[in-house]
Amino acid sequence: MKVLEMTEKEMMQKNIEEFSRLQTYMLLAEKDSETYKAMKVRYIELKIILTSSGINLTEIDRIKK
Repeated sequence: MKVLEMTEKEMMQKNIEEFSRLQTYMLLAEKDSETYKAMKVRYIELKIILTSSGINLTEIDRIKK
C-alpha cells in the first residue's frame, strides 16, 4: 500500500485553515477558561509555523496576540 504524502502547498493550506478555524473557536471561548488556554498553545504553534513559512498573517490573524 502506497502512503500518500502531502505536498508543501497542501500542508500550508491545511495549517491556514486550522489557524482560521481555531481563531473562530478562541473568539467564542472565555479568555480565562482552560479551553481557551489550550487553544492558545496551538494558536502560537500555528502562528510560528505559518510565519516561518513566509505566510503573511496580517489579514487572517484576528487574535493578534
